Amino acid sequence: MPRNAAVALPSRPSSGPVAAIAFRIGVAVSLVLVNWLLVVLERGQYTDSSDGVVSVTDALYYTTVTLTTTGYGDITPITTQARLVNALAVTPMRFLFVAVLVGTTIQALTQRSREEFRLARWRKRVNDHVIICGYGTMGRNAARALRLQGHLANQIVVVETDPTMAAEAAAAGFVAVVGSATRAEVLRSAHVDRAKVVIVALDRDDTSILVTLRARGLNPEITVVATAREAENGDLLRQSGAVSVIVSAETAGRLLGVAAESPAAVDVVEDLLSFGEGLDLATRSVAAGEVGRPPSDLGLPVLAVIRNGQRLLYSHPDAARLRAGDQILFVRA
Repeated sequence: MPRNAAVALPSRPSSGPVAAIAFRIGVAVSLVLVNWLLVVLERGQYTDSSDGVVSVTDALYYTTVTLTTTGYGDITPITTQARLVNALAVTPMRFLFVAVLVGTTIQALTQRSREEFRLARWRKRVNDHVIICGYGTMGRNAARALRLQGHLANQIVVVETDPTMAAEAAAAGFVAVVGSATRAEVLRSAHVDRAKVVIVALDRDDTSILVTLRARGLNPEITVVATAREAENGDLLRQSGAVSVIVSAETAGRLLGVAAESPAAVDVVEDLLSFGEGLDLATRSVAAGEVGRPPSDLGLPVLAVIRNGQRLLYSHPDAARLRAGDQILFVRA
């Protein structure tokens, strides 16, 4: 494991080791209190080698050294009744107290081994996953959109510098890597070499450019999509290797301008961007029987044709006839 990164797998629905350990501590404290009460009630039947008198504090001391099997011998029961109580009541509590301590240790070790096993299994199996750098508002919404599109939660890896936000990502079911995505060892912990897509959803454009360069350097074949606050930085992100850049300020500004004249148009755009509700944007490959036909013959509202990685709008002359290997971008209900 790289020194500056920590991987957190999603927690499984259970009471968890903390709750189990807290329960055992509660049992141990209860045993101490019950045993202490027994000794306090019968402290006249015990003797203290120092002064012969067993006080309430001495009773607590005797209880702790007895339950932990230390047994210094300075306080002892001197009557038959006190010895019977020790034999029949205190001894079983002593065994239970030791069992609680040993069980707590085993619980912690077992939980740690289980987590290490899950982590090793995830590292072995993860492939073609999506890495989201940053779990702020943009990152959370990107993760939510991926889930709506059918991506498994354990195939989404969140890289976040803030441990609290990384814990939120793990609680949401995603794999979380704590560390800066600008560092190669952190991206290696997210297995960027086997990832399919990296989504850069950071607040700073300069950091986004560095993350894009780092990801492309570690995996030249990976698809990088990013967000930028300034348009000129969007150009730098594309030059760094991002195949798609969303300029947040410009996009919001254009939508505001459209809304001033046609609020309904903005509602449609919002609907298209909200996957799983109303209208959705979708892509699919051209079927063999569709090759050579115009997109208008497919009976679908085709917006663009993707050919050899290039986007051809529906009105482009080259998109007039579909070819083998093309993909269509269309609107579906």
